[in-house]
Amino acid sequence: MFVWSAITPTDRLTWWLEVAPVIIALPILFFSYKHLQFTQLAYFLMLVHAIILLIGAHYTYAEVPLFDWLQDVLDLSRNYYDRVGHFVQGFVPAIIVREIMLKKSPLQQGRWLFFITCCICLSISAVYEFVEWWVAVYEGGAAEAFLGTQGDVWDTQWDMFTALIGAIVAQVALAKTHDKQLLNQH
Repeated sequence: MFVWSAITPTDRLTWWLEVAPVIIALPILFFSYKHLQFTQLAYFLMLVHAIILLIGAHYTYAEVPLFDWLQDVLDLSRNYYDRVGHFVQGFVPAIIVREIMLKKSPLQQGRWLFFITCCICLSISAVYEFVEWWVAVYEGGAAEAFLGTQGDVWDTQWDMFTALIGAIVAQVALAKTHDKQLLNQH
C-alpha cells in the first residue's frame, strides 16, 4: 500500500505530510515492542488507519475518487473522505491511548479513563490542526491540498469535532472487546 501510495501521488508535498504519521509510527512500534505489546485489536486498527492515511496521501483527502463519486451521486457539498480520516484520527488513537493508560497508569476502566482518553484524542486532533496551520503559513498557497478545507470556513472545528466523535464511538463500541483482549494478553 505504501509503494502504491508513493507512485505519482496527486501532490508530492501533501503525500509527505500525510504519510509522516505512518513513517514516524512504524519505528516507534518496532522499538517499543518489547516494552509495550498492543492487542490484536489495536494493531488491526493501526493498520486500517495507515491504509486510510496512505489513500488520502496518494489522492489528497479532497480528491479520493470513491468519495468524489459519492459527492456527485448524493449531491454532497464536498468530498467527505477528509471527515472519514478525522473520525478515524479519533477512533484509532482512542483504543491506543486507552490501552497505554490501562497498562502504564493507575487508571482503570470507567468514567475517568473514558474522559481522559477523549481529551487526549481531542488534543492529538488539535495538534494536527496546528500542523496544518503551520504548513499553510510556511507554504502559503502550496499547502491548499494538505489543508483540504474545500471552502469550508469551519473545517478545522469540524475536523476536531469529528475526531472527538470517533474517540467516543470507539470507546463505546469496542471497550468490552478491548478489555477481553487485554485480559487474554496476560
